[in-house]
Amino acid sequence: MRDAIIVENIVKRFENVEAVAGISFCVRQGELFGFLGPNGAGKTTTINLLTGLARPNSGMIHIGGIDCTGRPRAAQHLIGVVPDESNLYPELSGFDNLCFCAALHGMRKSERQIRARRLLEEFDLIKAADRKFTGYSKGMKRKLTIAAGIIHKPAILFLDEPTTGIDVASARQLRQLISNLHTSGTTIFLTTHYIEEAQRLCERIAFLVSGRIVRIDSVSRLIQPIQNRHVVLIACAVVPEELYPKLTDSFPGVDFTAQEPGIIRVEAGAPVHVGPLIRFLEEQGAEVMEAKRVQASLEDVFVQITGIEADAMRREKEKKGGGQ
Repeated sequence: MRDAIIVENIVKRFENVEAVAGISFCVRQGELFGFLGPNGAGKTTTINLLTGLARPNSGMIHIGGIDCTGRPRAAQHLIGVVPDESNLYPELSGFDNLCFCAALHGMRKSERQIRARRLLEEFDLIKAADRKFTGYSKGMKRKLTIAAGIIHKPAILFLDEPTTGIDVASARQLRQLISNLHTSGTTIFLTTHYIEEAQRLCERIAFLVSGRIVRIDSVSRLIQPIQNRHVVLIACAVVPEELYPKLTDSFPGVDFTAQEPGIIRVEAGAPVHVGPLIRFLEEQGAEVMEAKRVQASLEDVFVQITGIEADAMRREKEKKGGGQ
C-alpha cells in the first residue's frame, strides 16, 4: 500500500518562532492518522503546510504522489480541508453553501445539487437545508463544514480539531461520520487535543509537542505496555505532601502520585487492594471521599512520553468550549 502523504524534515518559522521544527512522517493510503498535542504545538500550522495555505522554510511534502514542496496547491483536486474555524458563508443557506463549494471544485450544477442534498441527509441536516448558516448551532455548523470539505469526494481529508467546542451528542455523531468516511476508504489526517478522541478513532498517532514529533506509533502499540497496569484513584478532602513517602514505604511495589489536588493516583502491576489503603489513609488523618478503579489509557501514555499533564489538556478543552 502506497503512502498518501509523505513529509520529510519540514520546518516553518514565524519571525523568531519555530512553529514546526523539522518533522517527518508518512500517512498510508486509507489510514486514519492522528496528530495529537496541546494548543500551540504546531498542529494547525502543519495542516496549513500540507494543504497549501503556507509554505515551509525547508523540507519536502508529497501529497497523493505529487511533489507539493515548490507547488503548494498542486494536489488540491485530491484533498478536502475542514479548518478548525468554519470558512462557510453565514448569509447563505446550508444547501447553497454546499452547492457553492461544489462549484469551486468544478462540479456541474445538477451533480452538485444531488450531492449537496445527499450530504445534508447523511449529516442529518436536511430539515435545515434552507436555513441560513448563521442560525445553525455549533454542532450543525461543524457537520456542514465537514460536508463542504467532502463535497467533491476527496481521496484525502484534513480535519483540524473537528469536535472542539460542540456538545457531547454532536461530537459523538461527528465521530461516527468520521469513522464512516474512514471505512469507505478516505485517507484522514486528524488533529486533536482530545486524547480520548484520538484513541477511539485513529489507527496511528503522532505526539506533537512544541513543533516536534516525540513519538509515532499505532494506538495498540502505544497502549500495550500499560495494558496490564492496575490503577485506582482515591479522592481525599486534603492530602498532605508528607503522606506520599509514607504510602510508598508501607506499600512496596505500588506507585503513588498526585493526579491533581486531592486525588491520589495508585498504580501497580498487580490488582490493588483498596481496603488496606483506605484504612492506612484514614489512620494518617486523611478524609477519604471516594475510591474508584480506572483503566489505563492513551492519556497515561501521553503524559509519560510528553511530560504534559492530562489536566493541562483538559483546561484547553474548557477554554475552547467544553470537553467531550
